[in-house]
Amino acid sequence: MNEGKLTLEERRIIVNKGTETPYSGEFTNLKAEGLYTCRQCGAPLYRSFDKFDSQCGWPSFDDEIAGAIFRSLDADGHRIEISCASCKGHLGHVFNDEGFTDKNTRHCVNSISLNFIPIEELEIAYFAGGCFWGVEFQMQKAAGVLSTRVGYMGGKEENPAYEDVSSHITHHAETVEVIFDPQKTNFETLAKLFFETHDPTQLNRQGPDIGAQYRSEIFFNTPAQKATAETLIGILKEKGYDVVTKITDAASYPFWKGEVYHQNYYNRRQSMPYCHFHIKRF
Repeated sequence: MNEGKLTLEERRIIVNKGTETPYSGEFTNLKAEGLYTCRQCGAPLYRSFDKFDSQCGWPSFDDEIAGAIFRSLDADGHRIEISCASCKGHLGHVFNDEGFTDKNTRHCVNSISLNFIPIEELEIAYFAGGCFWGVEFQMQKAAGVLSTRVGYMGGKEENPAYEDVSSHITHHAETVEVIFDPQKTNFETLAKLFFETHDPTQLNRQGPDIGAQYRSEIFFNTPAQKATAETLIGILKEKGYDVVTKITDAASYPFWKGEVYHQNYYNRRQSMPYCHFHIKRF
């Protein structure tokens, strides 16, 4: 927590719950891709692709990073205040039923409460290994991971629904998108975690979940990610594991975000995965 390092204006807004002048913030009209973090403690809060122009004078988002935002009744007794869940620094307010986006939610945030990390300074990985609830749960716990989303990759149909994927007509795999800070972790570490928290020898299934949507697959973003995945599979095969994990170019298949009720599933329910356990393999 960096409360002691805040400027007077930052303290006025973040600590004393003030509001910056509309259209004065540095992020109000920013359209760059990246991640918005808490100015006070650095915790990840919002993704750029959830930002939209509401023309209200402050940065607006219709979604948040799972578990990042704390809601409470404002002192005025009417509005809902939003704060950083990690340090309780004031962000702004959340409004519903305004019709700006399909999610019908607007997080109205003070720019001064935020920092921004450009996408060029981050790295993205995509892992499919059975039910995406369990894969996401394991990735969320890893140091250096800033954001996770569950969704679908590996099929041809655009914006598939869970029911279509489950019926095997789209050929997608349940996949987890992992955004991480390469200064704090690396793809190899996360790929090892992937191989140690699901069974890479099971073909088109994971435990009791059966079907091609539960296949083991890594969608690589760079030649380095591909080479690392191939090396790790080689090591596992030398150890006697009959690995069936596919390695696929992510450029060939877009990631489609899954339904809201699938996101952050185990943390929201405060329960544990039924088929994703950490078993040492490296």
